[in-house]
Amino acid sequence: RQALKNVSFRVNKGDKIAFISENEAAVTALMQILAGEAEPDSGNYKWGISTSQSYFPKDNTKYFVNGDLPLIKWLEQYSSDTTETYLRGFLGKMLFSGDDVYKKVNVLSGGEKVRCMFSRMMLFGSNVLVLDRPTNHLDLESITAVNNGLVSFKGVILLASHDHEILQTVANRIIEITPDGCIDRQGTYEEFIEFKKNLK
Repeated sequence: RQALKNVSFRVNKGDKIAFISENEAAVTALMQILAGEAEPDSGNYKWGISTSQSYFPKDNTKYFVNGDLPLIKWLEQYSSDTTETYLRGFLGKMLFSGDDVYKKVNVLSGGEKVRCMFSRMMLFGSNVLVLDRPTNHLDLESITAVNNGLVSFKGVILLASHDHEILQTVANRIIEITPDGCIDRQGTYEEFIEFKKNLK
């Protein structure tokens, strides 16, 4: 089934775009394409020369297939600096301290895996974040921390989320993926909802 049709947009400096759709799979497909994890059947996209991207997938299963690895060794796979102190710094930001870093990844909860994925993203220091449902599996305290981090992030954010608060406080532009294309509006999520109401 065709998930995306006539989807075209340009991302500008400082954009924090929330993608919404009645077809959640369409948004995930778009995120996977933009992250280079899936090939589009047609069309193309191009990142600016000065951009670097980090991707947070909706389903992180494939990142944890090597379940016997301790957490610190898991993170080491993604880092050019493999010293324990350096890696602990990133895990510490996600509240993994002391012996937590030696936990095997196959015993981690869903929320802990999400925190691992954020540690991995921070390692890359990218200026574009592609985030597909980043707060699934997180408790309220962690969601608030993610929300605050995204609000203060200085780069570009492409975001899909079920969390109304995050959509409202983070996004300054909304793109709705529809069966026939996309509706692209500057402004907050609530302004977009109001705009849609007025269309009816």
